[in-house]
Amino acid sequence: MNTSKKENKILMMCLCSLFTALIAVGAFLKIPIPFVPITLQGLFTILAALLLGAKWGTLSVVLYVAIGLAGVPIFTQGGGISYIFIPTFGYLLGYILGTFINAKIAHKTDNPSYLRIFAANFVGVLAVYAVGVLYFYMASELWGNSTTMKILFLNCFLFTLPGDILKCLVGTILGKRLIPLTAKYRC
Repeated sequence: MNTSKKENKILMMCLCSLFTALIAVGAFLKIPIPFVPITLQGLFTILAALLLGAKWGTLSVVLYVAIGLAGVPIFTQGGGISYIFIPTFGYLLGYILGTFINAKIAHKTDNPSYLRIFAANFVGVLAVYAVGVLYFYMASELWGNSTTMKILFLNCFLFTLPGDILKCLVGTILGKRLIPLTAKYRC
């Protein structure tokens, strides 16, 4: 490995760590609504995907989840391995998948358009919802807190969707401007 590749890898490791920290901070910047609060975690996972790519962006989210499960209270409701029993834990797992999918779609070209970036962000968010809502439903059923599909749809999807669309738009604007700054370092 030549010096340039080593330097790029060190920079990407630093950016990965930075995004792990930003996602943790984003958990506490929230609008409390019933069931699933709106947080800035989603925006930071979107930016991790766009700026770091699939490998490093996804790793930043995996590290965030691992640190929280290890007991550091960086999730919206604390931390620790018992967090897997909280119905909203599925959204954290969804962030992992959503970040990976977002990065893969956005980075099919070296200079993605605004439309490609927004589409990648939105598909990534839909992946988060797919995992999050399914986990919420299964966890609720399993632990005896049964909920109706109407309540699940309203509280776990419809009420939070406008905020996530706004995060997709902000992520698109920031991503389009910042992708060129990190593109040459991605490895």
